Amino acid sequence: MPSPTPSRVLITGAGAQLASALRERFAPGAAVTALARADLDVTRAADVARVFREFQPQTVLNCAAFNDVDGAEHQAEAALAVNGLAVAVLAQAAAAAGATLVHYSTDFVFDPIDDPGPLPESAPVRPRSVYAQSKLLGEIYARQAPRHYVLRVESLFGGTPAKSSLDRMAATLRSGGVVRAFADRTVSPSYVHDVAEATFCMIATGVPHGLYHCVNSGHGTWADVATVLAGALGVDAATAVEAVPLASVSFAAPRPKFAALSNAALAAHGVPMPHWRDAVGRYAAVVGPARGRA
Repeated sequence: MPSPTPSRVLITGAGAQLASALRERFAPGAAVTALARADLDVTRAADVARVFREFQPQTVLNCAAFNDVDGAEHQAEAALAVNGLAVAVLAQAAAAAGATLVHYSTDFVFDPIDDPGPLPESAPVRPRSVYAQSKLLGEIYARQAPRHYVLRVESLFGGTPAKSSLDRMAATLRSGGVVRAFADRTVSPSYVHDVAEATFCMIATGVPHGLYHCVNSGHGTWADVATVLAGALGVDAATAVEAVPLASVSFAAPRPKFAALSNAALAAHGVPMPHWRDAVGRYAAVVGPARGRA
């Protein structure tokens, strides 16, 4: 049986890129409370308890996260507190309130040695960075809530603030610059509005609780993504996109070279995700064409 659409929704981490799209999608039919860290520090159990008493949410969309992948290598305690331990607090509060907890995780929990094809939810995890380890810990804690969805997203783009890799690429292309994109790192980009729509549909239609990959369909290298984006913005990719190897950039935290995720489980429950090329085209139409470069 479909679950009733929640009438009270709490969004944590209101300043996060995905949060604005979630608020926009859920707001028409629900009382949505979106709280930034200044209003709710998810690492403080007393703050979480206070907010649950005050707003009595039926659904909690946890966008609060420590997303500085490289910074986490030097701030491990902070990353583990926000991405891991805080999720345990939210899961306990959600369980006590009978609320549904939606927690967003990442493709970084994987790092396959070779190219095995799009990874299902059951693929072995191999977190190699502090950030990845903290996000995997959050997944484990989120599952302690009886009513939970753990949604792995990847290479998010769109929304406000626009600060992701793809958003930065768009800004560079629109201003006439050259984008350097990895030719050997494969991803399944996730448009925030498609993730928000999928989240809403999962709750409204009663998709079984559990772990899902919530990414746009298909996959490509970052060079492929940049080329499609350039074309959608009316830019000549031959001169505006430079394909480079992942090894050409030094990162504090290792990046998985193959991180394409399969969303087949989501589709099997009636929540198909549009192809990433289609999503990039819709995104480009929103941000507008490049100026002064054809």
